[in-house]
Amino acid sequence: MTKDADQTVHEESVRVERLLDAQAKAAQLFAEVESRALIVPGKSERAVSDEVRDLAGELFGVNRFWHKRIIRSGPHTLHPYAENPPDRVIEADDIVFADFGPLFKEWEADFGRTFVLGGDPVKHRLCADLPTIFEAGRAAFEADPEMTGERLYAHVVRLARDAGWEFGGAHCGHLVGEFPHEKINGDQQEWYFTPGSAKPLRRSDRAGRRCHWILEIHLVDRERRIGGFHEELLDLR
Repeated sequence: MTKDADQTVHEESVRVERLLDAQAKAAQLFAEVESRALIVPGKSERAVSDEVRDLAGELFGVNRFWHKRIIRSGPHTLHPYAENPPDRVIEADDIVFADFGPLFKEWEADFGRTFVLGGDPVKHRLCADLPTIFEAGRAAFEADPEMTGERLYAHVVRLARDAGWEFGGAHCGHLVGEFPHEKINGDQQEWYFTPGSAKPLRRSDRAGRRCHWILEIHLVDRERRIGGFHEELLDLR
């Protein structure tokens, strides 16, 4: 191996380590959200979002997020990322999801989890199906060396339908990396898992670095007006 090749391998190893570390810290943040019971009836979504923001600062010194902070409850859980429903007070027996993108020393995490307040069996089933469908989507990616964004999106939509849900978003994942990853790569279709994203996911970005990806699962039941969300790294664990 040449010196340049050895340096490239080392740099990629560091990137992987830092992305996994950022995700581990995001997972710890969400575990603290649950253990401290921050998501409870009577609080507004915005108030919970601010408490999670402050908790990230307390635990990790985080003071920036690379995308908007999301807490959605009840019927707001039907809304995909791009929408901005008005603030809502969380109610008893709600389903709630959180989607946060904290920055850990310029490394992007993107993490989403769902919480069920109360004992509604349909909401609990939806919550349980989210990680199951995530893992099935990851397994499809791992089994297909030529997997593209559009094929993975179609597969995840089928998985959602087969489980009795509708997929709630126009895409099911995207590029992640050093902040801000959009500055180098842009924000075009090719960097999302969505119809028309025809390039293999196993490729390099415009700076010549290996692409790393987030997979996100948004399941909805429009009749019951509920949804759930699960998100983390696809290709690293």
